[in-house]
Amino acid sequence: MKPQHYPAGWNEERVRKLLRHYETQTEEEAVAEDEAALRQRDQTVLVVPNLLVPMITRLIAKAGQQEQNASRRRNKRAALPRGPAADSAKSEKSRVGRSR
Repeated sequence: MKPQHYPAGWNEERVRKLLRHYETQTEEEAVAEDEAALRQRDQTVLVVPNLLVPMITRLIAKAGQQEQNASRRRNKRAALPRGPAADSAKSEKSRVGRSR
């Protein structure tokens, strides 16, 4: 039998606890839980075509990885600026020190 691989922060005990929660939940409790999730202001619920779900899931995972990588930086201020705004800032800095 193949060993189980869990996402970061998950283990067999956590999975069993989650299964127990949903298997013992009444229909009324499930509806109340869904309605409470819809009322959260820091999240959005979208209806999307099933074909897009894998792409959206990958985008969310990628964003989570980028967030984790950013939080692992030792000195966030020392990170080099990137992008078009950083390029214009560099060219401005190089003009400041020039003599006329």
